[in-house]
Amino acid sequence: MPARSQSHPVPCATTVTRLHSHRDRLVTTLLKRIDTDFSWYRELSAEDRSWVGLVAQASIGAFIDWCVNAKATAQSSVDIFAVAPRELTKTVSLQQTLQLLRTGVDVIEAESEVISAPGRAEELQFAVLRYSREFAFATAEVYARAAEERGSWDARLEALVVDALVRGQIGSSLRSRLAALGWAGDGPIVTVVVGLEAPWGQRAGAELRHHVRRAVPDFLVGFHSDRCLLVLGGAPPDAVTRLVPHLGSGPIVVGPEVPGLEQAPASLRAASAGLDALAAWPQAPRPVLADDLLPERALLGDPLAKTTLAQINQMIEDSGKDAALTLSTYLSTGRSLEGAARELFVHPNTVRYRLGKITKLTGWDPTDPRESFILQHALACGRLQSTESEL
Repeated sequence: MPARSQSHPVPCATTVTRLHSHRDRLVTTLLKRIDTDFSWYRELSAEDRSWVGLVAQASIGAFIDWCVNAKATAQSSVDIFAVAPRELTKTVSLQQTLQLLRTGVDVIEAESEVISAPGRAEELQFAVLRYSREFAFATAEVYARAAEERGSWDARLEALVVDALVRGQIGSSLRSRLAALGWAGDGPIVTVVVGLEAPWGQRAGAELRHHVRRAVPDFLVGFHSDRCLLVLGGAPPDAVTRLVPHLGSGPIVVGPEVPGLEQAPASLRAASAGLDALAAWPQAPRPVLADDLLPERALLGDPLAKTTLAQINQMIEDSGKDAALTLSTYLSTGRSLEGAARELFVHPNTVRYRLGKITKLTGWDPTDPRESFILQHALACGRLQSTESEL
């Protein structure tokens, strides 16, 4: 950034006096130009438009004061933002503020021949350009500080939201915090839990948020114990795959999709339990779905996994009396179509047909080694649940 001069050539006293006398007219012209030229200004609320108007008026006054004080710099002119609330930096972007600045420069330059002392218009034009350059730097600093403060506040707020999801506390306060973070709430939610092997400091967390922001419309990033938690809203099908390179070298477990943030704690619990049980399946892909770890989670005592497996078994039993028997026989004969057919006294194609129906019903394919393992545990959990209910 160029060094700012501590002094500057200023217009003559006559020009400064004429600037004072033309101040109201300059402000009026500037406000008309803003209203005419910028659609984003017209779309602001009446309150925000009034704040922008006050800032515009203050900018003209700050320029005149700058011309009076030969030792002043535009850095002191950032005080013009004191007339408006800090939240205005969220409504009016830095680019839009610089558009206002350029418009103010145009207005003063257009009036320079009228305002300046005879033969001194070029002096005023030079002063305007010098002031606008320095004021642009000062304005950028205002927005940078506001962004830094807002980022720190958002990070603390985000941590509170993630902690509430971990504890399963969904309430009105959580919804208001999500609204403050800009969560739109559109689409299903996927929770990703990462066992971290890389050091996740503040810088790494900021980089991760940058990549997540490019992949999904809504997201939360949190660090809990030794884990990184992502809550993704409205994520496209390839979102998790795109994020994998930015999630360190540890395992990644993806929770089941749920229809809204109200159910996010259940998805988070499933993913966390999957991460705990992942050691039992060394060949697990990365990332791996929490539902693909149902057997390991059940063995570890996860009640949600046991319930899910029992529900799968119930679906099979409800589909017809032959389905559960065919599946059980097929699994007990070493996943042999011919062996199961002999036990059931049916044709192998009949066994194949019934297994196909189970695949369509549950989403798990009995002919696949891993998925048959899941279905076998579903049968076992269903039987155990039936036995417990009888007792």
